[in-house]
Amino acid sequence: MQNNNSRFGGGTLVRRVIMAAALAGAALLTGCASTYVDTATKLVPPSEMKKVADPKPVQLVFEFQTKGAPNPRATTLLKDTVAKEVTDTGLFAKVSTEPTPNVGMLNVTLNNVPLTDNPAAKGFVTGLTFGLAGSAVTDGYICTVSYLPAGQTTPIVKTARHAIHTTIGNANPPAGVQKSASMLDAVQQMTRDVVSNALKDLSYDTAFN
Repeated sequence: MQNNNSRFGGGTLVRRVIMAAALAGAALLTGCASTYVDTATKLVPPSEMKKVADPKPVQLVFEFQTKGAPNPRATTLLKDTVAKEVTDTGLFAKVSTEPTPNVGMLNVTLNNVPLTDNPAAKGFVTGLTFGLAGSAVTDGYICTVSYLPAGQTTPIVKTARHAIHTTIGNANPPAGVQKSASMLDAVQQMTRDVVSNALKDLSYDTAFN
């Protein structure tokens, strides 16, 4: 993932790298950067979910991953955003993030994967660049929602994809994007968008509803 940083600045740089790690384990070390959320995946409002006649309670387990590896700091950063998105859909009678016996289990995984083959990023985590003029980085996100109803052994699995683009220097943003005020805003918007799309697909699955 990317972050918006300025020129080298001693302790400030260290703090910014730490913040980027909390977002997704990646950073932009130099250059004038702008961050954009791809609009191919849009937020799905609760009104577009298939209404559940008899909602059941669920235990929610969320994990953020960076290239398939657990990223605890990003998980902590985004867990409330994910919980609110799940709750607001109305698909479940109650959403608990604590161990809850005799209820369904909803596992949500958000995996940050590199999409840009940027030579400056090789050998580093996805999104890490040196602010080269005119360069651009795209990070992909794969959301996997796995719902296991209480008393069942086969989960219902849905996936959705999203992307965040960062331009550095004189690079132009790709078409079909929305500029974000900050990296944090971009990450939270991406999370709401992609989770809502996976949950919409879940709501229309006959095994769920």
